[in-house]
Amino acid sequence: MRKSGILLHVSSLPSNYGIGTFGAEAYRFIDFLKQTNQSYWQILPLGPTSYGDSPYQTFSVNALNPYFIDLDILVKENLLKQNEITTKIESNKVDYGKLYNERFEILKKAFKRFNHASDGYQKFLNEQKEWVYDYALFISIKKYYDDVSLINWPVEIRTRNKNAISKLEELLSEDIKFQLFLQYTAYKQFMDLKKYANNNGINIIGDIPIYVAYDSSDVWINPNLFQLNDELKPIHVAGVPPDGFTALGQLWGNPLYNWSNHEKEDFKWWIKRIESQMSLFDMIRIDHFIGFENYYSIPAKDTNAINGKWEKGPGIKLFKKIKEKLGDLNIIAEDLGVITDDVRKLLKDTGFPGMKLLQFAFDSRDESDYIPYSYDENSIAYTGTHDNETTRQWFNKLNKDDLEYCLDYINCEVKGNEVDSLIKIALSTKSKLTIIPMQDYLDLGEEARMNIPSTLGGNWMWRLEKDYWKKDLEFKIARWTKLYGRK
Repeated sequence: MRKSGILLHVSSLPSNYGIGTFGAEAYRFIDFLKQTNQSYWQILPLGPTSYGDSPYQTFSVNALNPYFIDLDILVKENLLKQNEITTKIESNKVDYGKLYNERFEILKKAFKRFNHASDGYQKFLNEQKEWVYDYALFISIKKYYDDVSLINWPVEIRTRNKNAISKLEELLSEDIKFQLFLQYTAYKQFMDLKKYANNNGINIIGDIPIYVAYDSSDVWINPNLFQLNDELKPIHVAGVPPDGFTALGQLWGNPLYNWSNHEKEDFKWWIKRIESQMSLFDMIRIDHFIGFENYYSIPAKDTNAINGKWEKGPGIKLFKKIKEKLGDLNIIAEDLGVITDDVRKLLKDTGFPGMKLLQFAFDSRDESDYIPYSYDENSIAYTGTHDNETTRQWFNKLNKDDLEYCLDYINCEVKGNEVDSLIKIALSTKSKLTIIPMQDYLDLGEEARMNIPSTLGGNWMWRLEKDYWKKDLEFKIARWTKLYGRK
């Protein structure tokens, strides 16, 4: 059945406290999705963010961001008093610095009232024992060392000397408990939200980055699975080569996987990662899917991506093992970028749907692989993603020839209707699922862009205004969804 959904990260939801949460506005957005005949809510990674605030660079592949814990729910549970929530932050941009300085002090008040002997908490610790204590220890140690990166920790701590770690565990026992409380609370609130979504016919699409951050509990606990030296410092890091947009390429800095060690362990780490994400979401999008076939390796000492080289990834072996252990899964392959025949074959062999972006379709000089009439059913159509300009911003920047080509294709003759016309083309494609960013349904410009790749600062801050739910918007989305046979 043809379906559709909306892309909106949790951080972008309205709230009184500076960032979107798993609280009332998330439930209200699910109601909005139901009223507009949507089937999916796509979000970005939910992990605790690091310097730069990117959800694609987190301290753990399993942990949830404590900023998403809803304070009003804690008040209802008698873990907080309303007058203890000292500030309201009603800005339409996320202020991560303010959140960092204030939110944890409020959450510590709830922690002190929490019953650590409760059955739900003990069950959570048991179910998540593979990762949650190691993560809590990692974050507590990180805070003890004034939040510096793992690479700057004392060698005996970075390499997990047992005696040195034991001393810190004793010293930091209270903070470790606090971190465990935060994860339990975030998980509980999210799973309650997911249950509400599913009961109302809404499936949640999660997002997992292919790479993990170096400064993470994952690298600290599993150094053998990454390309690190004896002091657990990266040897090679991830990125992409120079292209027409970036003369120096993109230096992401994530440590690359030691794929031979992963294979020796029958890809156990990846199987557990996918399994844990499928317990949180109804479908997952794997970012930078092409990296499983070919990945770009850059010497860790380099300051740009010029001297990198392509290496072979695990390919279909990884996904055969995942399927063998977990069965068929609802996975979207983010296959944007340099698509080789090998990547096309990997996508076909996995059976995963790839992504089709309409913003990539309209090059008047050459027919694009993203031209809408070429989409097959096993694909996911988007106007754009979190990394793209909003579609209004994109239209404003198109050169004359590409603009004429696009307007002719989407049959748009009325100035001002460009974004709506492109959305309707996306909905009309053969793709089994169409996802539209909320910014595009609202026809917002550059002020609503979520992220500019390879830039630091000013990203991941956009938030939805509280009055977004208007009858004309609800009617428009519901009508178009029905018009193009989606649900």
